[in-house]
Amino acid sequence: MSVFTYDPNPPRVASPWLKSADSTPQDTAAHVSPVAHSLLSEYGVTRLPPEPQEGPVEYKLHLLLRPRRSYRFLPPAGLPKVTADPKFLQKSRVVGTATAGQTRQDRCQHLTTQLLWRLRQSSPYHASVSHQDIELPLLPEDSAIATMPITLKKLAPGLEESRGALYEIGVADDGTLVGITKDELDQSIATLRWMAANLGCVSKVLRVVEVGECEWTEETKPDDEQKPLALSGISSSVDNTVTLRDRLWVAEVFITPHLNTDGHEGHPTSTATGVNGDGIASTDQFTTLGSATPDQLRVTLSGPTGSGKSTLLGTLSTGALDDGHGKSRLNSLKHRHEMASGLTSTVTQELVGYSDDVIVNYANPNIESWIGIHDYTKNGRLVFISDSAGHPRFRRTTLRGLVGWSPHWTLLCLSTNPEKPDDPTFGDSETPGGTLPIIDLGSVPSNAVLAKAHLDLCLKLELPLAIILTKSELLNKESLKRTLAPIWTAVKNTGRKPQLLQSKQKVTEDARNVPTADVEAIERVLACVHESGDFRSIVPVILSSSVTGDGIGLIHALLRSLPLPPKPTAHDYIGMALNPEQPEVLFHIEDRFSRPASYATTNLGQTADPGYVLSGYLRFGKLSVGDRVVIGPFPSDEDGTGLGLDDDRTASPSHNSLSSSHPSSSELARIAARNAISASALKGEWHDARVVSIRNLRLPVQTLDADQVGTIGLVILPPGRSKQGNPLDAAHEALSLSEQPPTSFALKPRRGMVVAVPSKHMLKSGLQLQAASGLTAFFQDVGIGHLSVGTPLTFYVASVRAQGRVAKVWSSSPADDFSHAEQADDGVFGSFEQGVEANKDTGSGQGYSVRLELLFGREWIELGSQVVILEGASKDGSVLDGYVGKVVEIAD
Repeated sequence: MSVFTYDPNPPRVASPWLKSADSTPQDTAAHVSPVAHSLLSEYGVTRLPPEPQEGPVEYKLHLLLRPRRSYRFLPPAGLPKVTADPKFLQKSRVVGTATAGQTRQDRCQHLTTQLLWRLRQSSPYHASVSHQDIELPLLPEDSAIATMPITLKKLAPGLEESRGALYEIGVADDGTLVGITKDELDQSIATLRWMAANLGCVSKVLRVVEVGECEWTEETKPDDEQKPLALSGISSSVDNTVTLRDRLWVAEVFITPHLNTDGHEGHPTSTATGVNGDGIASTDQFTTLGSATPDQLRVTLSGPTGSGKSTLLGTLSTGALDDGHGKSRLNSLKHRHEMASGLTSTVTQELVGYSDDVIVNYANPNIESWIGIHDYTKNGRLVFISDSAGHPRFRRTTLRGLVGWSPHWTLLCLSTNPEKPDDPTFGDSETPGGTLPIIDLGSVPSNAVLAKAHLDLCLKLELPLAIILTKSELLNKESLKRTLAPIWTAVKNTGRKPQLLQSKQKVTEDARNVPTADVEAIERVLACVHESGDFRSIVPVILSSSVTGDGIGLIHALLRSLPLPPKPTAHDYIGMALNPEQPEVLFHIEDRFSRPASYATTNLGQTADPGYVLSGYLRFGKLSVGDRVVIGPFPSDEDGTGLGLDDDRTASPSHNSLSSSHPSSSELARIAARNAISASALKGEWHDARVVSIRNLRLPVQTLDADQVGTIGLVILPPGRSKQGNPLDAAHEALSLSEQPPTSFALKPRRGMVVAVPSKHMLKSGLQLQAASGLTAFFQDVGIGHLSVGTPLTFYVASVRAQGRVAKVWSSSPADDFSHAEQADDGVFGSFEQGVEANKDTGSGQGYSVRLELLFGREWIELGSQVVILEGASKDGSVLDGYVGKVVEIAD
C-alpha cells in the first residue's frame, strides 16, 4: 500500500457558539427551523474563540462584493459590551478595503477558493495537488443574487466525503463579534449560497444573533426620500442628509456537499431535476475527477519467487531504480516478515497513470497519494497493478491475484539469472546491509520448475499475457537461450505467438516520459492485436532490468498501450436463455476494512457511521451512492453457524485448524472426515443494505462503473427497515441502532460474498439470488479424471475460495456437458456408488465433468464462470499445477 493522504480523524466541524464539546450545529439547527433571531445574552458569551488556522471553520467580517458603508457602533441597552479595542471596532466599521483593487469577479473567485479549502479540511482524503481552476459563471448584480434561482453545479473534486464547513459572518479573526446590518447580512448569505452551489454544495443558516446597534449618515435625493423610512431609528437632519440606525447581526452558516440521490435507485440524474427544498436547481451529472478517467487497466504481476516482481513494481510506481539489494521493492512490501525474508505473501497494489507520454507516479514531487495520480492523469490511463506471491506456500495469494481480481492482462515475470536450486531463497536480492536469512520453507522446487508452473497456469487460465524477463544485467547468451527455449515451446503449443522486445534506451532515475522509440516498438507489436481483436494472439516478451533501467521504458509503453476488453455484461458468460435470473449489478468482495462506511453521512461531533467498507471489483452493471442492494450469502441464524464471525470463518478452510495457509490434500481429507457439513444442509441468506459511499481506486466518487475496482461503504439494514429513501437517512438510522445492544442483523461480510442489485424480474416474482450448495464444471484436461469420488479439495471461482468434495466424475464433451448435468436428477449429487461407476468411465470424450459438493457454507457462483482446482494435480502440492474448467451447472 502506498503512502496516501488519509486522516481517519479529520478536524471535527464544531460550532464555536456551543460550550458543550458534544453538541453539534445540527443539534441547534433542529430546534431553529425556521431560523430564529436570538440575543447575544442567550449564549452567555461576549466573543468567540480566535479563528483556527486550519480546520473547517471560517470567520468573515462580510462576504459583500461591494464596499461597505461606514457606521458608528451603538451598543443597545441590555446587551453586554464587546470587550475589544475601541480603535479596532471603529476601524472595522469604516468602509472595508477588502474589495479595493479587486473586481467583483476576482473577489468572488478568491472567496470561493477559500471556501473550497475549508470544505476539504473536514474530509479524510485530501488531494495532493489543487491546480484545478474553479470556473465561476459571470456574477449577476448584487440584488439579483438574493432573488434568482441558483443552479447547483457538479461536486468539486475532493469534497465527496467532506463533513462540511461553518462560516461565522460578522466575526473578526480574533473572535470579536463585529456584526453587520440586516441588508448586508442577507447579501453576504446570498453570496455564500451562490458560491457553495458552484462547488456542488448547499448551505443552511443555523443561527442569527443580535450583537448591537449602529448608526450612519446618508445623503438623500428628492426621489429617494422615503426609502430610509424602512429602517429603524431614523432622525432627519439638515443639508439633505439623514442619520439611519439599524441593529447589527452575526450569522452562522453550515455548508455541506450535496449528495445527489434523485433518479431510480439513487442513480445521479444527468439533467436538471427542478428546484429542491433549498431553492437550488440541480443540473449536470454529479461526476468527479475519478469517474472522468474511464480508461482503467487492471494488471497482475505473476511469477516464481525471486523473479523480481516486487522490485519491478517499486520501480514502476516510484521511478526509482533498484540498487541491486532490494531497495526498490521496500516501497511496496506490506509486512516486516516480507522485508526480512524477501518473499511476498500478500497482494500488494499500486497505481500508475499515463497522460499522453507522461508517466504519472511518485517520481513527481507533487504527488504523494493515489489522489494525486488521479489528478495528474486526468483523461489519460490509470493502471492498477497487483503484485502476487510467487512461492507455492502462498499459492492462495497467487490465485487471488490471477482469478480473484480478474485482471485484464497478466505480466509474468521470469528471472534470467542462473539457478541456485540448493538455496531456498535463490534469486532474491539481498537486503541492505547483508544477505537474506535462510528460512525453512519446506520442499522448494527449482527455479525452472516454478517458472514452468506459473507459465502453464497463466496459459491454462487463457489470460492475455505478456512476459517480462527481469535481471537482464546478469544476462548472457547461454542463460537467455535456456530461458527462452521453454517459453517459446509452451506459448506456441497454445497457438499464440511470442515476440521478443529489447530496448536500446535505458530509463534514468525518476524518468517522467515514456521514450518515443519504445512507444513505437510496442505499437508495432500490438497492431495485429488491435486489428484482430484477439488479445491472446500475441505474447510480448520484454528484457528488463530494474537496476540499469533497461526495458523499463518498454514496460511503461506496454502498460500505456495494452488494449482493454469490452465492458462486461450480465450475460457474457452464458446467454440469457440459460441464465435468466442474473442480477442487474454484481460486485465481488475481495476484502473488508475496519473503516467507517462513510464520513460524509456522519453526524457531526459523534462517532462515525456503522457499516462496512468492502473492496473488490464490479463485474457488471453500475453502482451509485444511495442504491439499495442485497449482500450475501450469509449463513442462516437457524444453522447455528454464527453471524458475527470474522472474514472467511464461515467458508474458508484456512480457519478449520489447518497448519498452513494452503492445506495439503491429506489435511483436507482429515477435516472432511471429521467435520464435514454439506452446504445443501445449510441455508444461505441475503440481507438488504444501502450504499453510502463509493471510492474508485481510493478516490471518492458517486458512481462505480462496470469492470472498475473500488471500495463501497455499506450499511446493512435491519429486517423491516429496508425501505427506499435517502442514503443519509439510512446511515443515520443505522447509527442510532448501533448504540443499542447487538441484534441478529449485526452481520459481518467476508471475502467471496457479493453485493448485487436484483433484476426487475426477480423483484416482481419475489425471487432471491441463488446461494449454491454445489456445482458442476467441465474440464478439458483429461488428467482430472483420476480424481476419486469423496476427495476433498479447495477450488477458486472469482473471489470465492471454498472447500468442496468430489461427488461424481464422468467423461463428456463441451457440446453435451449441460445435458449430462441435467440428466443426473438423483438427489443433490447422486449416490456414492454411482459416482464410483462414473469415475471408471474413461471413454474417448474430449474432457471430464466434475460435480463438487460445497462444505461448510453456500456461495454465490455465476454460471459460466471459470473454476480452478489445485488439489490432486500435484502429489506434494509444491507447484501451481492444477485444473481449469468452466461452471456448467449450479445446485441449490
